[in-house]
Amino acid sequence: MRVVPAASPANGPALRDIHLPPSPSWWPPAPGWWIVLVLVLSCIGVALWFWRRQRNRRASEHALLAAVDDLLARHRQQPQQLAAELHALLRRAALRLDDASARHAGDAWRKTLGQVTQDAPTLDALMSLETAMYRPTASFDVEAAASAVRRWLSVAWRHQHQKKPVTRPAAQLLESGRA
Repeated sequence: MRVVPAASPANGPALRDIHLPPSPSWWPPAPGWWIVLVLVLSCIGVALWFWRRQRNRRASEHALLAAVDDLLARHRQQPQQLAAELHALLRRAALRLDDASARHAGDAWRKTLGQVTQDAPTLDALMSLETAMYRPTASFDVEAAASAVRRWLSVAWRHQHQKKPVTRPAAQLLESGRA
């Protein structure tokens, strides 16, 4: 038997085409894209938080100013009652700025009001409330007083959210309590 050698190609062995690996899939993304996603979601979360906080502040400020309009509508014919209600609203707002403002009267109350605004006509109109609420026949400019209360509350509201509340040290509170 005769062995016939296999025919060998002239240029070497027969090779097959190169098989490329499959292209990478889009999922899961590379770690850099995960970082970008976390940053974008964080920015969106912070923006939503600021937006909600601002919206709530604006709604609270509008409700506070609407309370002035409500008092004006209910007690327009009763100036003494209107003065007392507006003064009480000012006291409640001032308590958020200064813890000791509940005890202030006269010049101390004017200084408390002056922490927010230095406008003399506004302060005079606000101080007229303190005297008008104790007079049986209170005669004061209702519109000017209501406008002054609105201005003061609006400025105090913004002042409160921009700075820390103005409080006195405990030593001063003890001294003023003895006086």
